[in-house]
Amino acid sequence: MDHLVSRELPDSDGTSGHSNASAVDSKAMSDLLQYGGPVLWLQAALAFMAVVYIIERLLYFHSVRVNVADFLVGISNHLRQKGFAEAIHQANRLRGPVGRIAHSVLIRHHMERKDLVMIADEAVCMEVPRIEKNLRALLGVALIAPLAGLLGTSLGLIDAFTEINQAEGEVAYASLAGGIFQSLVTTAAGLCIATASYLFYLTMLGKAKRLLYRLQRTGIEVVNLIVDARSGIDILPFREEVEARRTTTKKSRSIES
Repeated sequence: MDHLVSRELPDSDGTSGHSNASAVDSKAMSDLLQYGGPVLWLQAALAFMAVVYIIERLLYFHSVRVNVADFLVGISNHLRQKGFAEAIHQANRLRGPVGRIAHSVLIRHHMERKDLVMIADEAVCMEVPRIEKNLRALLGVALIAPLAGLLGTSLGLIDAFTEINQAEGEVAYASLAGGIFQSLVTTAAGLCIATASYLFYLTMLGKAKRLLYRLQRTGIEVVNLIVDARSGIDILPFREEVEARRTTTKKSRSIES
């Protein structure tokens, strides 16, 4: 019985220790928000907005991921057999900007090449607002956060010097802690939010530029496939083209020998 009691005591102590630690953390967070003042609440709202924008962009770029090479191979197989309707249906089934751009070009396959190129460019331009959505807002958070920190620093120093002025030069260090703490906390929070937001902004901007490049390349490739199909040129995959060259070389060598 004594052994059982001795085994149960550490568990109860560990549970109470964990609850005490969580209580201390919550109290420290509440004290931090209290001393930070309204500026820290503003920075918390900016941090929340930045997290929402980042998650939304990550989900978008993940949803538009597609193997463009395999998609173009399927389109070329249909166009090689003059199957424009099948190619249009395949492009319509593909969700995302790649399918929309290919579909906008394929449904106008009867037009001239220069007109098809203009249509592809216009389709890419129409996708730009979707690709760059919330990027400017994320950049705005990165720019506003340090300014809010500077505002908190100014307000904290104003409070500290107000205490000194009211005490006529004789003031305890403890009474100045609130203003100094507010100035330091808001500055640190603003710099952290701005740094993280700007890093994610650069990452998302790079993803957006790479996606735009793939869309432009897709539009040009679809135009070339349409023009080749209308002119009666056989559209051969790269492997078949290499095999055809090897066969031609072997025949020429056998004739020479």
